[in-house]
Amino acid sequence: MNTKTSMIAAAAGALLSIAAAGAQAQAATYTIEPTHTYVTFEISHFGTSTNRGRFDKKEGTVQFDRAGKSGKVDITIDTTSINSGSAAFDKHLKSAEILKTEAFPTAKFVGDKFTFNGDKVSEVAGTLTLAGKTNPVTLKATNFNCYQSPMLKREVCGGDFETTITRSQYDVKYGLDWGFPDAVRLVIQVEAVKQ
Repeated sequence: MNTKTSMIAAAAGALLSIAAAGAQAQAATYTIEPTHTYVTFEISHFGTSTNRGRFDKKEGTVQFDRAGKSGKVDITIDTTSINSGSAAFDKHLKSAEILKTEAFPTAKFVGDKFTFNGDKVSEVAGTLTLAGKTNPVTLKATNFNCYQSPMLKREVCGGDFETTITRSQYDVKYGLDWGFPDAVRLVIQVEAVKQ
């Protein structure tokens, strides 16, 4: 084998090694585990108490590459599943004055900008579509971990995330003239199972 052939063979080998490493670093797919995933909201009630509620139905997937420090999350929330603990309040929350669930029965978060602190996700930036409007949102992690589930025999990753949205950006303006705040805190508890 001459020098030129040896150099071509070495270059081809290096390219194959890089391609193989790239294939190994691909993101794994995780499916949202609904019994450990909740989206809740909090909004002040005239500065006295805090109104809270949660969405009971949600589904989605996460593409997660810890080594490559990247990922994508896609979660759909059934807004008709709002649960405040009060049937009358739930009915009002679903109405055209607030969530408009008849016209927009789902909300969606899509995030594709993952920020890491070491090997832990510290925030996920993307967009939230709610009541027919889409705006940028960044979810900040207050906790994040991956573990090997002894029950499922698979890896599970997740954490606690939160953000504050401006509801008027989603055309949810009920009560602003009375002094209800525009800011709504969202708290997201999520776990996803590796497929």
